[in-house]
Amino acid sequence: MTLYARFAAHLNLALDALVLAGDLPAGLERRAITVEPPRDPSHGDLATNAAMVLAKPAGTNPRALAEKLVAELEKLDEVAAVSVAGPGFINLTLQADSWRGEVAEILRAGADYGRLSLGAGTTVNVEYVSANPTGPMHMGHCRGAVVGDALASLLEYVGHKVIREYYVNDAGGQVDVLARSAHLRYREALGETIEIPEGLYPGDYLKPVGQQLAAEFGDKYVDAPESEWLALFRKTAVAAMLVMIKDDLALLGIHHDLFSSEAELQAAGKPEQAEAWLRERGLVYDGVLEAPKGETPEDWEPVELPLFRSTQFGDDQDRPIKKSNGQWTYFGADLAYHFQKAQSADQLIDIWGADHAGTVKRIVAAVQALTGGETRFDVKLVQMVRLLRAGEPVKMSKRAGNFVTLADVVREVGKDVVRFTMLTRKADAQMDFDFAKVLETSKENPVFYVQYAHARVASVHRRAAEAGISLDEAADLSLLDGRELTVAKLAAQFPRVVEAAASAREPHRIAFYLYDLAAEFHALYNMGNDSADRRFLIVEQPALTRARLFLGRSIQQVIRNGLALMGVEAVEEM
Repeated sequence: MTLYARFAAHLNLALDALVLAGDLPAGLERRAITVEPPRDPSHGDLATNAAMVLAKPAGTNPRALAEKLVAELEKLDEVAAVSVAGPGFINLTLQADSWRGEVAEILRAGADYGRLSLGAGTTVNVEYVSANPTGPMHMGHCRGAVVGDALASLLEYVGHKVIREYYVNDAGGQVDVLARSAHLRYREALGETIEIPEGLYPGDYLKPVGQQLAAEFGDKYVDAPESEWLALFRKTAVAAMLVMIKDDLALLGIHHDLFSSEAELQAAGKPEQAEAWLRERGLVYDGVLEAPKGETPEDWEPVELPLFRSTQFGDDQDRPIKKSNGQWTYFGADLAYHFQKAQSADQLIDIWGADHAGTVKRIVAAVQALTGGETRFDVKLVQMVRLLRAGEPVKMSKRAGNFVTLADVVREVGKDVVRFTMLTRKADAQMDFDFAKVLETSKENPVFYVQYAHARVASVHRRAAEAGISLDEAADLSLLDGRELTVAKLAAQFPRVVEAAASAREPHRIAFYLYDLAAEFHALYNMGNDSADRRFLIVEQPALTRARLFLGRSIQQVIRNGLALMGVEAVEEM
C-alpha cells in the first residue's frame, strides 16, 4: 500500500474510533475527504479536510472535531507532529523514515507503483481518432489520437477494462467523393491523362488504389455508368485507406481494438432500432422545426420530421434524426452508434475535435435518454494543433493534396516527441507544434527534460559500476537527508496524480507531473556541480552513493511508469 493510501486508511480508522466513542454519528458519507500535500510545504507533509467535510452533517464545530481527530492521529508511530489550521484543516508531519520507506516501496512495486483498482473492472469504451477514411492521417488528427490513446492506457492502469474504438464514417457523401477520385486514378492507371476537378481528392495516395482496380478489372468500368462501379470503388478505396490509417497510427504506437463501420451499422438497421426504442418512451415524435433565423416563409417550407426531445435534457431545441429525403442525419446515425456502444460498456468517452463543440449537448442528451442515465458519458474536446516551421504556419489541406502527414512528422521528430508534446497542454487549449522547439535539448523542451532525468540516473549507475561500487548490496536509506527526501515526497505523489488524472479523464496531468518531478530531480543532481558532497557518485563513500542511487532508481521508476502511460519510451542514453 502506498503512503497516501495508507494514511487514508489511518484516517478512516481514526474516524471509526470517533464513531465508537460517540463523537461522530455512524454512516456519514466520506467520499469527499482527501489526504493530500498542503499547499504550503512549511505546514507539513500531509493535510486532510476530514473535519471540514464531516462537521456539518455531524452537527458539530469543524475545529472541535479536528481536535478530536488530532488526538487519534497522534497515536500513529509514523506521525512526528499533527496540528489544526484555520477553521479545521489538519496538517501532519511524518517521520523521515516514512518517506524512506516509500522510496523502497516504489522499487518494490516497480511497474505497478501507481496502479489502482479504481475502475473495479468496469468497462469503458474510448472512441478516438475516427477520421473520415478518405486519406492518410494528417497532423489534424494527431492530438486527438494521442489524447485518446493515453487516456485509454490511464484508465486500464486504474483497473478499468478498456475498449479502444475507431468509428469508420463510411456511409456519407465524403466516401462517394473518395470513390469518384479513385475512379479517376483507375483511368489514369489504364493510360489516360486526367485532371482532378475541384471537389475531388487530388492526393497521390490514391494512385495505388487506381492501379489495384485497373489490375483487377481492366477497362471494364472506364465508360460504365457510375451506378455500376460507385459502391465497388467506394468499398475498395475505403479498405485501402483503412490499411493506410492503421499503418500511420502504428507509427505512433496506437492500435485500436475495434473498427466499427457506419455503413454496417445502418445496413443492420441500428438507427431504426434506436428510433423505435425512443418512440416507445415518448422521446422521439414527428414534428415541424421552427424556421431558421432570418428565413422568410417564402424561403422555407415546413416539413414534418422525426425529432428527438433533446430539450428534456438541457438542449435548446429538439433535434431531427432524419432529413426530409429520409436519410439519417449525422445526429440520428450517431445516436444509433452510441446506443450500440452502450450495450457493451459501462462508460463511454468520445474524443472529438473542438469544431464539434456545438453537437456535444445533444449527443450527451441522447446517451442519457438511451441508457436511462446509467452510463457515464464524457465528450473530450481537442483543439487543433498549429504547425510551425521557421516561425511560419504550415498549412494543411487534404483536398489540395499538400497536407502534412502524421507519418512525415513522426519520421522527422520521432514518436516520443510527438506523443509527449501532444500531452503538454490541456486538450481543449490551443497548441503550437514548432518543429525546431520540440527537438531542443533544453529545459524548455519537456520531453527532453523528462527523458534526460531518466537517462541521467542510468548514466550514474553505469559510472558507479565502472568505479567498482556494487549496487547489489542493500542501501542504507537512513543516509538520505531532508533535501533528498523532498524529491522522494514528490515521487510519492504519483499514485495520487494517476487517480486524479483518471477521474478527471485528463492524461495531460501525467505530463505536467513528470516535468515537475524531473525538475526537482535535476535541481538535486545539479547541487553536485557546486558542492562535491552533494554528488550522486562519490567513489570514496560507496554507502552514500548506494543510498542516493537507490533514490535515483525510484525516481527513474516513477518516470518510467508515467512515460509508459503516455506511450513514451524511457531512454537509457541521450
